[in-house]
Amino acid sequence: MTPTLHASDVADIGLAGHGEGLCDWSAQSMPILARIRERYAVEKPFQGKRIAIAVHITTETANLALTLRAGGAEVFLCASNVRTTNDAVAAYAAQQGVYVYGIQGEDRETYSTHCHHVLDARPHLVIDDGADLTGLLHGARSDAASDVIAGLEETTAGIQRIRSLEADGLLRYPVVAVNEARTKHLFDNRYGTGQSTMDAILRLTNTLVAGSRVVVAGYGMCGKGVAARARGMGADVLVTEVDHVRALEAVMDGYRVMEMDRAAELGDIFITVTSNKNVLGAEQFARMPDGALVCNSGHFDVEIDVPALRAAALKHTQPRPGIDQYTLADGRRINLLSAGEVVNLAAAEGNPATLMDMSFTNQVLGCEYLLKNAADLDRRVHTLPADIDDQVAHLKLQTLGIGIDTLSEEQVAYLHSWDQGSA
Repeated sequence: MTPTLHASDVADIGLAGHGEGLCDWSAQSMPILARIRERYAVEKPFQGKRIAIAVHITTETANLALTLRAGGAEVFLCASNVRTTNDAVAAYAAQQGVYVYGIQGEDRETYSTHCHHVLDARPHLVIDDGADLTGLLHGARSDAASDVIAGLEETTAGIQRIRSLEADGLLRYPVVAVNEARTKHLFDNRYGTGQSTMDAILRLTNTLVAGSRVVVAGYGMCGKGVAARARGMGADVLVTEVDHVRALEAVMDGYRVMEMDRAAELGDIFITVTSNKNVLGAEQFARMPDGALVCNSGHFDVEIDVPALRAAALKHTQPRPGIDQYTLADGRRINLLSAGEVVNLAAAEGNPATLMDMSFTNQVLGCEYLLKNAADLDRRVHTLPADIDDQVAHLKLQTLGIGIDTLSEEQVAYLHSWDQGSA
């Protein structure tokens, strides 16, 4: 079937000049991607290929899209959340020849239309963030799946959805779980999400973190990062978990670990990073102290049961931009940040470019790998090859001016031997 190419749909193409400055600023902190772009401009590995991207439209994402475009690809970009498009960046990317469909604060219908526009292009590769495009390709837009060679997914929540497709025997093409690359989750998820989440809370509330009790729901890599950054700012951090090993790890890291019902009575600031739904609901809202700040840094807006909060409230006000204050029957006020959407992108600028440099280099090198090898890969979720992961770390160290030791031949032989011990 012939691809349908829709014109870009952005808020204001006149913002492109401002967007260029923003993208240039982040590009200064993305030297690995810049190196790859220089190579791609010569080699054109994606010539004749169409690549769909559903990722938060930030400056870093624009640099990702432009790198793929430098490699010869036609690139089609939509947001992966209704609140995470930078309109100036979207305008700049569109001006540079990327097909962009994203407007800050667009409604759900427009968001869905934009996702369909990307799939109307009948992409060969799909870079997903949350698996919305993947879900459509296995449901309402299965007509476009026949052209898809492979996909990549960079979130924990998205990988969960795709593994469900795999488990049911429905996955139609191989997918690389970029989120599971060490140079992604150990840095982007941990240091990036931790910093950007606390940044968003401060921007919205101007609250004092030092001395407050911060409840972190979920102690995966994102939760570890949030907890560390909150403690670094002087908070008393409480962790809730459903995984015994992670809970024990949080204890050993020096945090108080308890059930959410108990934590709900103690917390001043609540942050969900679980990739699950209704982590905070009516029972917890009934226990929270007056003035509690509640936010979500997971990908989807289901971690906080916002309808339950609305139903329990007698009064709703917006004391500051991005804050919905709900007054309950007993007079307690609960403050919901960014409507329960992913707060570090909806209220701040997402994870720093220095870290996204590694994550998005994984994406572009992953695309290159899949074009060469997808025909030999099973229709399941794959990890990014270890040599690509290591290459990204090596390049990052080079850009930081850091050298490390290498093993001698004797050391390599020892590590691979079975007969050299103490006996």
